[in-house]
Amino acid sequence: MDALLAEIRGCTACAAQLPLGPRPVVQASAGARLLIVGQAPSLTVHATGLPWDDKSGEQLRRWLGIDRELFYDAARIAIMPMGYCYPGRGSSGDLPPRRECAELWHARLLAQMSRVELTLLIGQYAQRHFLGAARKAGVTETVAAFADYAPRFAPLPHPSPRNTGWFKHHPWFESEVLPVLRERVRQALAPP
Repeated sequence: MDALLAEIRGCTACAAQLPLGPRPVVQASAGARLLIVGQAPSLTVHATGLPWDDKSGEQLRRWLGIDRELFYDAARIAIMPMGYCYPGRGSSGDLPPRRECAELWHARLLAQMSRVELTLLIGQYAQRHFLGAARKAGVTETVAAFADYAPRFAPLPHPSPRNTGWFKHHPWFESEVLPVLRERVRQALAPP
């Protein structure tokens, strides 16, 4: 696992397309039991090199009911974005994650994480990649059908502060999904 992580962190496959250059951000171990798959690092995460080290990460940790110490315990929690490097800004937020990362690294990394019990799929890119034809028409519908993907997956919207409107219009997420999510995370992280 260490050799693979070093290889991923040294990747320069799309350096020419990255506005700030490559800085792959990933957290993993062979013993991880919870896998978090997001989009791509934010500008803040690019600067720190620590996954979900931004406002979105604060919200995600609240959703999961866990603290920073546990969140960054690679022995228990793996964090693998769809795109490992900051993709740059677009007209309405960050650009989509680069496809090269999933093609180059996902299968190899997943093959070494056989103990994962629960995978959180955050946003449309992760849901499209992992759920394929089983996903619904959009993120809202896929998240609303979260029980259909249990026990292996838990589809979630992106916890970005930019999504405040989504959360206001979908109060069922907080009342129905989050309690189940917290329990599933607790079970996945409980000692065997």
